[in-house]
Amino acid sequence: MAESTELQASQTIHAGGKWRAAVSGATREIIDPADAVPFALVAEGDEKDTDLAVAAARQAFDEGDWPHTPAVERAALLRRVADLLVRDREKLGRLEARDAGKTVEEGRVDIDCVADAFRYFADLVAAEAPGRVVDAGSPDIHSVVVHEPVGVCAMITPWNYPLLQASWKIAPALAAGNTFVVKPSEITPMTTVALIDLLVEAGLPAGVANIVTGPGHTVGARLSEHPDVDLISFTGGLVSGTKVAQAAAPTVKKVALELGGKNPNVVFADACATEEGFDTAVDQALNAAFIHSGQVCSAGARLIVEESVRDRFVAELARRAGKIRLGRGTEDGVECGPLVSEQQRAKVEMYVESALQEGAVLRCGGKRPEPSPQRPENGYFYEPTVLDHCHREMRVVREEVFGPVLTVETFRTEDEAVALANDTEYGLAGGVWTADPGRARRVAGRLRHGTVWINDFHPYLPQAEWGGFGKSGVGRELGPAGLAEYRETKHVYQNLAPKPVRWFTG
Repeated sequence: MAESTELQASQTIHAGGKWRAAVSGATREIIDPADAVPFALVAEGDEKDTDLAVAAARQAFDEGDWPHTPAVERAALLRRVADLLVRDREKLGRLEARDAGKTVEEGRVDIDCVADAFRYFADLVAAEAPGRVVDAGSPDIHSVVVHEPVGVCAMITPWNYPLLQASWKIAPALAAGNTFVVKPSEITPMTTVALIDLLVEAGLPAGVANIVTGPGHTVGARLSEHPDVDLISFTGGLVSGTKVAQAAAPTVKKVALELGGKNPNVVFADACATEEGFDTAVDQALNAAFIHSGQVCSAGARLIVEESVRDRFVAELARRAGKIRLGRGTEDGVECGPLVSEQQRAKVEMYVESALQEGAVLRCGGKRPEPSPQRPENGYFYEPTVLDHCHREMRVVREEVFGPVLTVETFRTEDEAVALANDTEYGLAGGVWTADPGRARRVAGRLRHGTVWINDFHPYLPQAEWGGFGKSGVGRELGPAGLAEYRETKHVYQNLAPKPVRWFTG
């Protein structure tokens, strides 16, 4: 493949072990959100390109060696990929920052997490027993439950964490022995393209890993409905996820959906009883809301704070949010980058305007920042915004903004806090801040969210399953359940001493 960071590169479709341009010859410019200037050119694939990639993956699964490769050898390849990711950490971290608009430090951390995911699934599959023996009650019967790969897996990944979200799908799929076709977001595809190169360098057979760069309405839609795809895994918004599920239904393929969130961060007054506790809770509320400009499905975008500490807490939160250094993610000292696109910024502006019209009080932000040497005038920047006196009828509280906007609600009792936190159609993640261990466990147990952090926000463990309740999706990623998503279960029953049964005469 041509160098992926040069504007001339357009052979970003990989099918059957070969890089090539789109069948139609169409291309798409990849825009740096910090200055709205194109910095790369990728192939704009469509249904024809998708069919070629699926055919390559189908052939590699049905006729190739990868599904039958011993688990220890598959694990060894995944570890080689992890080593290559570490080798290219700086290059990939900077590419991720430029592609998605995040800071370089965030990009580096993402690459570390990607390497961790590959190592985790390598270790998991290598340590497994070959099967679970089932006692059939007879020494003449050998009965065992074994796991087999699903087949051809289609993966549609989002623009906010391009390589990290791809790794949560690709690593377990390969560990289980599947082949795959991945469609990265059309606006942030660059590091996923680079990952395919690393898989090839690590020795993955041709046809096992395939990528089609292109839009969701053509490539994503075709993958979802394709009869030769056995599983579709999608991470993204609720509307698109619903369409994926509908398209997959006629072929009854396996479906995994990781969708949106509207995540509560509940702060009890006792968590702020000391100066250290207060400072920590404020600091983590900032991290929860404004990491990657709030473009995080698990962002703590809803601060639900006990009334007795609300005024002080919100005042300090707004003061510190106003000091966050915005700029190009590759610049030193920058703490928060731009939004990913002009369309995304316009969406954020619409939500803030509607909140103010509905009675919210603006404590900080709420506008585009002044241009500076670190913030080019054409960049998609938006100030970290704190909206106070919010209530559950506001759109900004109920709907996923996916931007640097934090809403503030208050409560007086524990029951009220739980009711507010659970009053959402989503159920992805949430946080609880309290100095009372009993209350922490009690509230965490009552929250209807797939992940609950106590006195922390945002960490994830590769060993722990990630998923949500309600409209946050179905299926699980990471952990043993993440591997199970990419497997089928087979019961093998062997009669060691067969004899006639004589159920029928004749």
